[in-house]
Amino acid sequence: MRIVVCGGGVIGAALAYELSRQGADVTVIERWRVGGAASGKSGGFLAKDWCDGTPVEALAHRSFALHEAWAESLGDTYGYRKVDTFSAVKSPRTGKAPSVDTRRQMATWLAGDAIHRRQLGNEETTAALDPERFTNALVAAAISHRTSVRIAAMTDVARDGEKVVGVRLANGETIAADSVVLALGPWSLLASKWAPLPPIYGLKGHSLIFKPTRTLPAHAVFAELETADGDIHAPEIVSRADGTVYVCGLPGHDALPVDPARVTTEAGASELLRDIATTLVPDLAGAAIVREQACFRPVTRDGMPIIGPIPGNTGLFVATGHSVWGMLNAPGTAEALAGLILNGTSGGVDLGPFAPDRLEPLDPDTLEMRSG
Repeated sequence: MRIVVCGGGVIGAALAYELSRQGADVTVIERWRVGGAASGKSGGFLAKDWCDGTPVEALAHRSFALHEAWAESLGDTYGYRKVDTFSAVKSPRTGKAPSVDTRRQMATWLAGDAIHRRQLGNEETTAALDPERFTNALVAAAISHRTSVRIAAMTDVARDGEKVVGVRLANGETIAADSVVLALGPWSLLASKWAPLPPIYGLKGHSLIFKPTRTLPAHAVFAELETADGDIHAPEIVSRADGTVYVCGLPGHDALPVDPARVTTEAGASELLRDIATTLVPDLAGAAIVREQACFRPVTRDGMPIIGPIPGNTGLFVATGHSVWGMLNAPGTAEALAGLILNGTSGGVDLGPFAPDRLEPLDPDTLEMRSG
């Protein structure tokens, strides 16, 4: 079976891996570079049970288990490891340092006057990885099976009546396919010009990657920081296996550009995020900044992903809108959607709650994106 996966982010990469592992001939179409957008710039934080009580619960549990299995089968070249996860607060109004007993319960590399709230996860329920390396490892494994990668812009799908039979590229070429999967993240907006898709919004965020002089223990922290001016920030801090520390939590305001290569940091964002990070983690004060970056996460109106067949377009599928949980839920999404495409069943994860037609389709005439 010939399948074209449009998008070289973690969802598309996981799909290519799972589909090719099951014997499909897969072509990945990526406009810029594999893992170049949010999939290469996320925190890489994974949580088994943080989606419990929502329709995403089964998908998250299955994905968390698959991450461990995939790390073993892929040889773990991307720093997958279990972590302890904490919440903490630092504010000039607290007026006291935490007790010794409290300090034992939290990330020891946090500032001495940070106050522990609670432990959010342990090595049974939370983990972390390097997202860019993970995404590229999946594509490399897929290529070792039956996958090719094309760096090109797509413009449309080719149809024979209601049946989708391929993908058209900007250079005029058509790549034939039995099935096509749109895994374009927030750029799924572009596909709404020729397929009935609900709105996918790009939520921008900034992040920094530090390289401290010492390796910090395997902890992740979700913090609340109140500044002396009364501003409140909610950074996420993840210590990675390669000795780097990832920090995010500062939103952006730019519109989504058409070209993912044109996503940039906004004025003053990196400086502010560095101040936030060094206030919470003293080790980062003298650390080199390895990368300053920004990305757009794909979100939907109801906060749930869109996964499944697109009505009225036989052979056309979509997988996007995972918001902050794309890195976590990529394996389960790939397994379920690959099963649906190849065997007609999504297995143990019900994709019904994520059906594209649960939301009204976007009117393409209302599309607003930054040129370039």
